[in-house]
Amino acid sequence: MNAWRLPWLLAGLLAGAALQLVQPQLWPGSAYAVGMAAAVLLAMLPWSRQRVGVMACAALAMFALCGLRAVAFQAQALDPRLEGRDLRVQGMVAAMPQRGDAGLRFRFAVESAWLDGQAVRLPPMVELGWYASGWQGADAPDEPQRPLPALRAGQRWEATVRLKAPHGARNPHGFDYELWLWEQGVQAMGYVRAGRRDAAPRLLSEGWHHPVEQWRQQVRDAIVLRLVQPQAEAAQRERAARAAGVVAALVTGDQRAIDRADWDLFRATGVAHLMSISGLHITLFAWIAMAAVGWLWRRSQRLCLRWPAQHAALLGGVLLAAGYALFSGWGVPAQRTVLMLAAMALLRLAGRRWPWQQVWLLACATVVLADPWALLQPGFWLSFVAVGVLFASDFVAGSAYGASAGGLLGHVRKFLREQWVVTLALTPLSLLLFGQVSVVGALANLVAIPWVTLVVTPLALLGMLWPPLWQAAAVSLEPLVALLQALAAWPGAVLALPAAPLWAAGGAVLGGLCLALRWPWRLRVLGLPLLVPALCWQPARPAIGQFDLIAADVGQGNAVLVRTAGHALLYDAGPRFGLHSNAGERVLVPLLRSLGVRLDALMVSHSDSDHAGGAPAVLAAQPGAALWGVAVEGTTAAPRPCTAGQRWEWDGVVFELLHPPPLLDARRPNAQSCVLRIRSAQGVAAVLAGDIEQPQEQALLARGAPLAATLLLVPHHGSKTSSGAAFIEAVGPRWALVQAGYRNRYGHPAPEVVQRYRVAGTEVVDSSACGAARWDSARPQQMQCERTLQRRYWQHAGGR
Repeated sequence: MNAWRLPWLLAGLLAGAALQLVQPQLWPGSAYAVGMAAAVLLAMLPWSRQRVGVMACAALAMFALCGLRAVAFQAQALDPRLEGRDLRVQGMVAAMPQRGDAGLRFRFAVESAWLDGQAVRLPPMVELGWYASGWQGADAPDEPQRPLPALRAGQRWEATVRLKAPHGARNPHGFDYELWLWEQGVQAMGYVRAGRRDAAPRLLSEGWHHPVEQWRQQVRDAIVLRLVQPQAEAAQRERAARAAGVVAALVTGDQRAIDRADWDLFRATGVAHLMSISGLHITLFAWIAMAAVGWLWRRSQRLCLRWPAQHAALLGGVLLAAGYALFSGWGVPAQRTVLMLAAMALLRLAGRRWPWQQVWLLACATVVLADPWALLQPGFWLSFVAVGVLFASDFVAGSAYGASAGGLLGHVRKFLREQWVVTLALTPLSLLLFGQVSVVGALANLVAIPWVTLVVTPLALLGMLWPPLWQAAAVSLEPLVALLQALAAWPGAVLALPAAPLWAAGGAVLGGLCLALRWPWRLRVLGLPLLVPALCWQPARPAIGQFDLIAADVGQGNAVLVRTAGHALLYDAGPRFGLHSNAGERVLVPLLRSLGVRLDALMVSHSDSDHAGGAPAVLAAQPGAALWGVAVEGTTAAPRPCTAGQRWEWDGVVFELLHPPPLLDARRPNAQSCVLRIRSAQGVAAVLAGDIEQPQEQALLARGAPLAATLLLVPHHGSKTSSGAAFIEAVGPRWALVQAGYRNRYGHPAPEVVQRYRVAGTEVVDSSACGAARWDSARPQQMQCERTLQRRYWQHAGGR
């Protein structure tokens, strides 16, 4: 192919993949096969030799190829009839296990499976939990568990498991967990049945399968053992464990080893990209490997005569860097860097110099050919936009082809300008992808990039040869962490903005690129107006006298955001998932940030963890919010108790508490739930009922409480103990909203409860099938479900 056609071919491949990824549903495989055949036939026509023809044929071929891959992968999905059943499976631990609050999680490659002695087909790769003794959680039974085994990659096990389809939360601007699992090749999730009454799991063999994962696990465990075991005091062990997590991430790419608090610090200061295997680390490793291979090659006169040392060093460095990238988990930044290095090396070995655009497009297209769904991952865009800007600014190209930086001062100036250029380019993109950007990030990176790249990472890597250096790496992290903590404490260290629409966000990214490129300043300043819409964007709010609701998808728990024209209240804060994880930090804080919401109040209906678990994170992120209901563990906020009869008005919307009555003496927290009724100026109402049960419902009816409403947050998630027929009749809702987890162990909502609502003419909306639900008092007959607004084929559609 002529060189001028290559960019059009590569651009067509990227366009075809992007087009296929926006399909709501997959077509039949035969349709994609026809598309592939059409691309081949079109490529034979004279028209296809033109630029537009090359791009169109490549796009059609890539579209069809991605579709065929997706159809083949979807055909291996878990049979719904096998969900929640006790299955006996045999297979292999395919990746190093991850230790969490409750036990172990690991990837399991299924070899065979049986249901009641009959062979069944399961997806090739599943993700399992093996929970610790005594733990009670939403995914595991409430019974004593056997002790956790020493689980290692490459082990073959036989065990009883329960599985379900991958099902993640679906919220506005939220993380697409189902896409992430799809890209990872995981098609079912579940847990090992290791209770005393279950057939015991059996270790069948330990082999040399998955050797890279075994090696990664050995190194990770050795780092933790070296740094944590010598510590005697609990505080010292905690600090050592956090440092060990960072060192392990730098060596093995295990990002989940880093403590969540440290991740929050790294994100707030804009250095998170350094705390795992990044392009900088791979490049540094390649540079060291090139120097070592070149030095060794020059020791042999015979080798130098057969092949120049500089060529051997170049090829050896790239191969060793590729090996390190594979060892680190082969993430998108590592893939991108290896492809860039390989392209540069091959061009130099061939004595050719391609334009940077072709090298950049080649790396992009190669990554997308291997993993089309990487196009939807933030890491892909951050990596390739950063490298593309550096290419366009002549930093990467100049370095790759041997341009001189002009001594030490030149290197310093080059580094500072690289930082400035990347910051300008990536700030709008970070706002688009994450809704926030670190204001102190440029300053933090000035110190963190050279320190992590030249000190911490080399010490961590060399520790694989001499383990005491891991301690030196941990010690070298301490001053950096102290500096980052000081920077994160600055007022306004993190800029958070509401999520702008795609047109505004795209314009802002383009504006950042204009400012970063090496153009005359009279052209660069044209990028400033492009930033304004995204920076000044404010989401629409209800009109005066109206209100809207967003029932967040938090799994098994309640969390409902109520907004008026100028105020906002959050009713409950979702569940706690573990010791260090809850719906507040995972779902609600990002949701509030993306909507530009400042809470006036957080009402925690009662003390159950599925309602109060996320409250500490919400209050920490929204310090101006008043607390209603009950006290929240881990905070000093004094709550204002809920009492029936309390009433206030915001922007023409009336809020009234209907329950509990004054001086209520109830032992069960459910009976004390705050019941809130919200009514618009036009009389359209919603009732949020917490976890009240039928005795409390009868008490409300006996007191003649004003229950009539268009929307009802179904009491107690649709439990059998709630939603009596008389209560449903008194409320008379058009919509009955159930917030419950997919295949939750309580069976919520109960079928008989759902039937009672349907008999009353009420439409039941289950969050497990709907995702986040949006309702507006100005349009009371409409309900929007997040799972149907932007439907994609990898998303799970099933409820209950």
